[in-house]
Amino acid sequence: MTKTRLHWHELPGHVRDGIEGVLGDRVVAAHSQPGGFSPGTADRVRTAGGGRAFVKAVSPAQNDRSPHLHRAEARIAAALPPDAPAPRLLGSYDDGHWIALVFTDVEGRHPATPWRTGELAAVLSTLEAMAATLTPAPAAAGTTTAAEHLAYDFGGWRRLAADPPADLDPWARSHLPELCAAADRGLAALAGDTLCHVDVRADNLLLGPDGSVTVVDWPWACRGPAWLDTLFTVVNVQVYGGHDPDALLAAQPLTADVDPADLTGVLAGLTGFLLDGARQPPPPGIPTVRAFQRQQGEALLPWLTHRLTS
Repeated sequence: MTKTRLHWHELPGHVRDGIEGVLGDRVVAAHSQPGGFSPGTADRVRTAGGGRAFVKAVSPAQNDRSPHLHRAEARIAAALPPDAPAPRLLGSYDDGHWIALVFTDVEGRHPATPWRTGELAAVLSTLEAMAATLTPAPAAAGTTTAAEHLAYDFGGWRRLAADPPADLDPWARSHLPELCAAADRGLAALAGDTLCHVDVRADNLLLGPDGSVTVVDWPWACRGPAWLDTLFTVVNVQVYGGHDPDALLAAQPLTADVDPADLTGVLAGLTGFLLDGARQPPPPGIPTVRAFQRQQGEALLPWLTHRLTS
């Protein structure tokens, strides 16, 4: 996770004023949240009148791509229906340089990792209901298709094949054409009209004290198959171990009847993206993301190998 996050008191005064304008009250306390990779702020705030909210803000000075992601999330969050398991967007502040998003505060904690069976069941059940709620995708979200969104990412094996790193897994090195073909199939399988989060993992989920599950951080959302977020969640489970990912996919209503080669193809595309990304220089302000990508890619490769060879 990010080690360089800004804090509330480090925001320019006019940005804090703009956020307080959205809240309609003065912020008297702010507690920085440690999860995620954005180098901007991420604070649970309390106002003088006792109101609570979650606020995140960033400018190009922290990372030149992050403001674009915040603006995308503002558009998507505003389009989510009230029954989607997501925080409600209260408003935003945007001066063309700084962008701040203000959400309802959600009481909760991230799922434990390695994943616990009961928590995983609650999350998978929520994702099944979420897919139904978000099909068809809200037109106001204005999102791209999953195939468009992931086209570059799923070319990771081709980039690895063009310049194989010395530490590339020997099996992967000897099966690069097959891995490229599998990723191509995965990309072709991404048709659908469900609004998919496409970044569901433990640190983007909050488990409430009442047993509710809230899915946070929506900048990457796009239109794809209803099963995609379930698959990505099982991917995250596999990263931490302790469960049979194939048994999980077979047991879920959204993935049970999907062509196994399509699921393998998406897994191949994601694994190639992670292993290719891990060897790149870290983006400005986000020094820890490459190690996180490597951890994920190395955890997924044995599962991918098994699915391609069994």
